[in-house]
Amino acid sequence: MKHWQLEASGEHLVATLDVVGSSANMLSHEVLQELDELLAELEQRSASGLIIRSGKPGGFIVGADVREFGQVHDAPQAAELARAGQRVFNRLAALPVPTVALIHGYCLGGGLELALACRFRVARDDDSTRLGLPEVRLGIHPGFAGTVRLPPLIGALPALDLMLSGRTLGSRQAQKLGLVDEAVPERHLLDAARAHVAKRRRRKAPWLRRLPGWWPLRAFVYRRVLRQLQKKVNADHYPAPYRILQLRKMRANQEQEAISLGELLVSRTSRNLVHVFLLGEELKRRGRTHAHDIERVHVIGAGAMGGDIATWAAYKGFSVSLQDQTAELVARALKRAHAFFQKRLKEPRAVQQAMDRLMPDVSGNGVRRADLIIEAIVEDVGIKQAVFRNIEQQAPASAVLASNTSSIPLEELAGTLRDPSRLVGLHFFNPVAKMQLVEVVHGLQSAPAALERACAYAVAIDKLPLRVKSSPGFLVNRILMPYLMEAMTMVEEGVAISAIDRAATDFGMPMGPIELADTVGLDICLSVARELAGPLGVAVPDKLSAMVEQGQLGKKSGRGFYRYDAKGRARRDTRVRPNDIPITERLVLRVLNEAMACLREGVVQDADAIDAGMVYGTGFAPYLGGPMRYVESMGETGISHSLYRLSEEYGERFTPDAGWSQADLLVRASSI
Repeated sequence: MKHWQLEASGEHLVATLDVVGSSANMLSHEVLQELDELLAELEQRSASGLIIRSGKPGGFIVGADVREFGQVHDAPQAAELARAGQRVFNRLAALPVPTVALIHGYCLGGGLELALACRFRVARDDDSTRLGLPEVRLGIHPGFAGTVRLPPLIGALPALDLMLSGRTLGSRQAQKLGLVDEAVPERHLLDAARAHVAKRRRRKAPWLRRLPGWWPLRAFVYRRVLRQLQKKVNADHYPAPYRILQLRKMRANQEQEAISLGELLVSRTSRNLVHVFLLGEELKRRGRTHAHDIERVHVIGAGAMGGDIATWAAYKGFSVSLQDQTAELVARALKRAHAFFQKRLKEPRAVQQAMDRLMPDVSGNGVRRADLIIEAIVEDVGIKQAVFRNIEQQAPASAVLASNTSSIPLEELAGTLRDPSRLVGLHFFNPVAKMQLVEVVHGLQSAPAALERACAYAVAIDKLPLRVKSSPGFLVNRILMPYLMEAMTMVEEGVAISAIDRAATDFGMPMGPIELADTVGLDICLSVARELAGPLGVAVPDKLSAMVEQGQLGKKSGRGFYRYDAKGRARRDTRVRPNDIPITERLVLRVLNEAMACLREGVVQDADAIDAGMVYGTGFAPYLGGPMRYVESMGETGISHSLYRLSEEYGERFTPDAGWSQADLLVRASSI
């Protein structure tokens, strides 16, 4: 066989999956077909048991091959693909001998469904092992009988939680829940699997966990979970969670699961979420093409952003030194880091190891040993230039110099350096721990080798590196600022802030523009807007300037456009007064027009890069696939006409960009 190898180990057999030509195991049609042939052979052989494992060092199976989803044209075809997978896994579950899935690394989606079809599951006990059913993030639900097999194993409510959230579990969490039978160190894995081959009885969830699935309680549980779901998820945008809940309410069988999956897989939401997922995978792939050779990172600036950048790097295993003007500022950042490590790592030893990797360095001695130096200080050109002049005199010749500037062109910073080719931009987004995107900014002077190392480093810390040209605002802030300024302009016009934010969230944004501005900080918004005012003509509302002068900076000061309580919760006026202002149209068209300008000017490589940047950098309505994907679905001509109409009513800021006249050429010059 091409992907599967079968060998004898004593009285039992070991089947190893090692997908050819791929760094990770994925369940393609070909892989499943081979597994079916292998199982047919096993039915004719005598053995005491079967162990299924991965030949990839990085993990077990990451799920189905998502690239094949694009080959599915209609719901019946998609449902038949689900049935085909179900038949293979049912054949595995029906083997007369004990079967054990030997799990390490990622065991996700279809990979976990394969493990559920085995009688037992043994997982490697380490931080890298993660199990889950994240299909909901692609707009679908498990389709290889996962919705049927999981609830009896771990209980109705835990199963719903895993499927609705798409979250993953570590090996110890999975063992506690009953998802795996045993979590053991690497050296004991095979022995533990052999021990389970000798067992016969399959584990079931304790009766208390099975109780919510009992038919008299099922309707009550359904209503309760439905109410919680409706508070978080728009059913029109993301139908998959509601389908999962409906399947569990009716205790659906495998056929009903397959039909439901077939309908979801060809929906607009799923097509667009798959598009977004593949964009992220492509950014990772490009970042992995070169090695970074970075071990020591020095961060200058221990404020909210710099401290979080340093904390994340230490969390991901890098040795980090953190510098600022005073020991108090650095100590404050270390305190935040300790709280973060405790929340994420939990075990005292792991927390201490992470803290040992994060070193206070007020005097800046770490510069002399660093492979990467990241500047994350105030957005002031003069101050940044002075910092880089000082850095260059001390840093090793091989070190990459990076700025976390959010809007200043790199050429302005590089002018003071003897070797400006070392300077790149590494623009992180707040909060660093949650936002996946990092803009890797290339100036006219940036050396390709420095950019490649920066991209590879971003992937190494589990971020998505997006290459952007050095220009005012780069990509994300350039598109985001007109959107935020338009919202504030409407506030000046007397539109209720609750109506503005509601319009944005109803469209699909994760939060409204007014709340977003308060969260980012109105002082930061003002600084970036002023930076873009000259080169891009972004108008800064008078109200924003006045609020910053009065110390109303948003959530961090307790008052911005909203007032905030001691816990940082906004006091909202939930009444949405009727008005005839086209709020959604004004907000969204400012985004689309600026996105087209970025595409025309070559700020990024193609339309897909804009989609990736705005979805992963701002959360732009993922179910729409990104701004340019939305443009494609709506039609460039109609959007251009809408912009022209708004420009006549609201001013020249809505004048259609010149790129709309060549949109057919620009939008589809894509990499995915």
